[in-house]
Amino acid sequence: MQFQLSGHRIEVTPALRNRAETKLDRLTRLDDRIVSLNVVLSVDKLQQRAEGTLKVAGNTLHAEATEHDMYASIDILFDKLVDQLRRYREKLCDKHQREVREIRQYG
Repeated sequence: MQFQLSGHRIEVTPALRNRAETKLDRLTRLDDRIVSLNVVLSVDKLQQRAEGTLKVAGNTLHAEATEHDMYASIDILFDKLVDQLRRYREKLCDKHQREVREIRQYG
């Protein structure tokens, strides 16, 4: 998996990079078919923003979080991405189970 962390009007410190990489483990435990993750950290006056684009086999997920603390923004961003990835995986599993049932019923 390819992971890219960049900053817009902010320097990406080793502590911020470490925080994002530790949160990355939650995503890789859910799905091993993740192609890439791009995270952009930015600052606008008092708002600390984290945006993430997650590319999975067959789909692209996007989330963003804005807080007063960059660490909180990163935490919320990864929570949103985990929720989206979990819903996407459940949708795939439901679709495949439905197809198997239809094949057994009509096959």
